[in-house]
Amino acid sequence: MLSREPLRQPPKLRLGDQVAILSPSWAGAGVFPAVHELGLHVLREDLGLVPVEFPTTRQVEASPRDRARDVNAAFANPEIKALMAVIGGSDQITILPYLDPEVIAANPKAYFGYSDNTNLLNYLWRAGIASYHGGSTLVHLARPGGVHPVFLASLRHALFDHDSVEVIALESFTDLQPEWADVSTLENELATTKESGWHWHNADRVVVGPTWGGNLEILHWNLAANRWIESNEAYRGCVLLLETSEEMPSAEEVFRMLRDMGERGLLEQFPAVVFAKAKAWHPHAPLGESDRFRFRLEQEQAILQALSIYHPDVMLVYGPDFGHTDPQYVLPYGGRMTVDGPSRRIIAHY
Repeated sequence: MLSREPLRQPPKLRLGDQVAILSPSWAGAGVFPAVHELGLHVLREDLGLVPVEFPTTRQVEASPRDRARDVNAAFANPEIKALMAVIGGSDQITILPYLDPEVIAANPKAYFGYSDNTNLLNYLWRAGIASYHGGSTLVHLARPGGVHPVFLASLRHALFDHDSVEVIALESFTDLQPEWADVSTLENELATTKESGWHWHNADRVVVGPTWGGNLEILHWNLAANRWIESNEAYRGCVLLLETSEEMPSAEEVFRMLRDMGERGLLEQFPAVVFAKAKAWHPHAPLGESDRFRFRLEQEQAILQALSIYHPDVMLVYGPDFGHTDPQYVLPYGGRMTVDGPSRRIIAHY
């Protein structure tokens, strides 16, 4: 049973609407402008939307106050119908004190982002506004070989309609990445890995509830700051969405972060946990395919270990495609999700 009112759903968009393109974290658009332009082209030509950049969108090392000013301005502008982050980063938590809660609450709009954007997704959740986990002009709209149809279809649902859509296991995925300094590396798709299937645990029930969560490392920072988190009871009945970043936290680190959530009494609030497959390759850790498989398996084992201690009856699905692997599903954040254990199905309600 939920202990709070359902979140407000922002209005859906129409063709020709304006979308704010922002850098609330790292201004990757200023470092790799040619890649960024490819993403803007997809917004214009494939989605029929008008991207609007703000002063800090391409401003590298803009102050938290200035980045927050752009977010506030985008929410306040009646011509802007949605907001999308260029990419994530590592310090978005520092803009939160400068956001204007009254302006944002009075102008609910769809926000798209993942990774460090968990900060803003959670901020909006606390303000009673649903949003969407996923989307990036640099990563997904400017994807090597072209935008992936799975990502594009889920983004369309999030932008334009209220459909209920099954999240389906893919045949293959990749956690490799291109060299953005060389735009020619975006011409062809990256090598893929065969999908080994999702892993279901305690899949003996159907859970329907609003989603909350995001990137595990960022949530851990929010918990450490103890400033942007509600009381445990506020999350009761929600579906917990979790994913890990390109920093590739070890299985031991993942266990410890989940242990902290468990010691707080937070994990036990969620009847279902949907944990994305881990990104297991990065230039700082260029693992071979067998080592990547082992990395993901060890992470899953760490998750199961933590849940066995703090919430042994919870239903867990490990492996869906959201977060840092490619392709990425754009999923409701604060909107409803159905996790159907007996049928082994996940339904996103846009």
